[in-house]
Amino acid sequence: MIRPGPLLPVILSLALVCGQTGAAGAQATSGFGNAQDVKQPVEVTADALSVDQKTGRATFSGNVLIGQGAMRLSADSVTVTYAQGGSSRISALHAEGGVTLVSGADAAEAKAADYDVESGNVVLTGDVLLTQGGNVLAGEKVTVNLATGTAQASGRVRSVLQPGSQR
Repeated sequence: MIRPGPLLPVILSLALVCGQTGAAGAQATSGFGNAQDVKQPVEVTADALSVDQKTGRATFSGNVLIGQGAMRLSADSVTVTYAQGGSSRISALHAEGGVTLVSGADAAEAKAADYDVESGNVVLTGDVLLTQGGNVLAGEKVTVNLATGTAQASGRVRSVLQPGSQR
């Protein structure tokens, strides 16, 4: 595992690990380089809410915005799975449609995202695009661990490096 810090070294490391084809997976410190506090409360807002108490799931739809500390996740629809033993603790989120994940100056876009709140893992799938300043990392699947600040990208990984970037 490579732990260089900001996204520029990550993209460079991924490019070196993946070689010219970019099809292999790689693991590195994410552009979401500052570890997030996954113990902070999660706040969800949306246009509509549907709750199924039998399954312990709630589906938020329309202009969904989820916040936890400095992280923001927006999507067309988000299904929340509550932890067993009550609906006061969220264990997982599944977002679909126009998914955008922002943490500070770092941002990611994808078709779908799964967030395991307890582990701090966010799995972005479908035309994933990670940006930090002018630096870009793209792939079909990117897994970001917000607790450790590490990421793994796979599926035709592509990067754009800005010369002289200080981040």
